[in-house]
Amino acid sequence: MTVGVIGHYRCNDHDMGEHHPESPKRMAAIKDQLIRSGLDYVVRQYDAKPIKKELLELVHEAKYIDYLFDNAPKEGLFIIDDDTLMNSATLSAALYSAGAAVDAVDLVMSGEISAAFCATRPPGHHAERNKAMGFCFFNNIAIAAAYAKEKYQLSRVAIVDFDVHHGNGTEEIISDKKGFLFCSSFEHPLYPFSGADTERKSFQNGEGSIIINTPLSAHSNSKDFRQAIQKDWLPALEAFKPQIVFISAGFDAHTEDEISHLRLTESDYRWVTEQIKHCANQFAQGRVVSVLEGGYSLSALGRSVVAHINGLIGN
Repeated sequence: MTVGVIGHYRCNDHDMGEHHPESPKRMAAIKDQLIRSGLDYVVRQYDAKPIKKELLELVHEAKYIDYLFDNAPKEGLFIIDDDTLMNSATLSAALYSAGAAVDAVDLVMSGEISAAFCATRPPGHHAERNKAMGFCFFNNIAIAAAYAKEKYQLSRVAIVDFDVHHGNGTEEIISDKKGFLFCSSFEHPLYPFSGADTERKSFQNGEGSIIINTPLSAHSNSKDFRQAIQKDWLPALEAFKPQIVFISAGFDAHTEDEISHLRLTESDYRWVTEQIKHCANQFAQGRVVSVLEGGYSLSALGRSVVAHINGLIGN
C-alpha cells in the first residue's frame, strides 16, 4: 500500500522553551529514524500547505480563532497556560500542522495514496472548540475529519486515539455531531482527567456521535492494552463500517516515556495500526489519515513512528 508522510520545516520553529517536552527535537527524532529504517525511500513525502483560516471554523469558534491570531507574539512568549505557550512561529506551525491533516484527506480520497501520516507539530487532540490546552492550539484531527465529511459527503467517519492522554478536545468537538465514531484509549487518572466517567456514549437516535473511551490503569502493559482494544474498539469499528479512519497517533504510552506510566512498546503500535488498517481495508477502501499527537522520549518516538508506518504499509 502506498503511504505518504506529510510535514513542513516550519513546524520545527514552534518552541515553548528549552525544557518543554513538546520540542522541535521530536521532528528530528522521527526524521532520523525514517532514514535509518530506509522508510524514507519507501514512502512518498509531501510538503504541507497552511490551512485556510475559514476551514478552522469547521470545528473552532471564530472568536477563539481570532484570539490566537490576535495574540500571536512577534517576539517572546504568549502564555495560554503553564503547558501551552506561543512564540513568534507558533501560529504558522499550527496552521501548517492543521493544513497537513487536510492535505492528507485530499491525497487519500483522491487515491493518490492509501494512507498518510502527518509528521507535524504542534499536536491537536486536547484543543476544544474555544480553548487551547495541553500543548494544543487547533484540533488537527477533528478539523480533518470534519473536512472529509463535508467535502466528500461521507456519512460514517471514525477517529481512533491511542495517545496516553484522553482526547478530550476531539470528543468535545464531535460528540454532538452526526456520523462520527470516536474511540480513545488513555491512562487514567492522568491529564486531562476526563473520559473515564463516560466510557461509552452511543446516540442511536442519530443526534450525536458514538463515543467509546477505554481508560487504562497505571502500569498497564501490552497484554492489557491489546485486550482492551479487542474488546472495545474492534467490534465498534466493525459495526460502524467507517468510510475513512483517522488516527490520533500519540506514542507517549511507551514504556520509555516519562510523561506516563503505561508500558507499551513499538510492537504494540505496530499491532494496533494493523488492526485499524484491517478495518479500513474492509470498509473504507484502505483510507487512513494519521496525525502525530504525543511522544516525548525521542528514541522511543522515532522507533514507534517507524513501527506505525510499517503497520500502515503492511510490511
